[in-house]
Amino acid sequence: MTYMAQGGSTMGEEPSWAELLLGFALAAAVPVVVGGTVLVSLIGLTVWATAPLRRRRSERSDTAGRPTG
Repeated sequence: MTYMAQGGSTMGEEPSWAELLLGFALAAAVPVVVGGTVLVSLIGLTVWATAPLRRRRSERSDTAGRPTG
């Protein structure tokens, strides 16, 4: 039976601390970007949806103090 000599290591070399830090930063950036986009979208939609209500309230409060007669 012949055994094949294995040249080199089957595992790659370990990443340096800078590579690990970059990997963690990229992995953390994805949820931050996605979550931030969702949050800004929800705030924008809320402001857009409530704009007519705020307009009606401000018109009513402008005429509330005026005398009618």
